[in-house]
Amino acid sequence: MVSTLMPNSNFFSPLFFLRVGTGSNGSPYSGSVSTVKVGIPEFLQGIGGGVEAHVAKLETDIGDFSKLLVTRTHQLKKLGIPCKHRKLISKYSHKYRLGLWRPHAEPLKA
Repeated sequence: MVSTLMPNSNFFSPLFFLRVGTGSNGSPYSGSVSTVKVGIPEFLQGIGGGVEAHVAKLETDIGDFSKLLVTRTHQLKKLGIPCKHRKLISKYSHKYRLGLWRPHAEPLKA
C-alpha cells in the first residue's frame, strides 16, 4: 500500500499567513510609522553613518530631493563625497525609489 504524504495542516491555515502589526491597508509599516515630508536633510539623517555631514553640499549643488534620487555616483564623486558615503546614498536612494525604505520620522537636531 502506497501512502501519500500530506502536508502539515498548519501550513495551510489562514492564521499562518497573518501578518502581525499591519496597518489598515495591509502594509506592515502604515500603522507604526508616521509620514514625514522627505527632503535631502531628512533622507541623509535617516541613512546615518556620517552621511548627514554632506547636507549643505548636496542642497547647494543638487538642490532637489528628486534629483538626488537619480544622481549617479560619479556626480557625487565630483562633489567630493567619500566612497563609503556614495555607496550608502546610492543604496538607500534605490530602496527609496522602490518603496522598500523610508527614513524614520524623527526631528532633525538643529
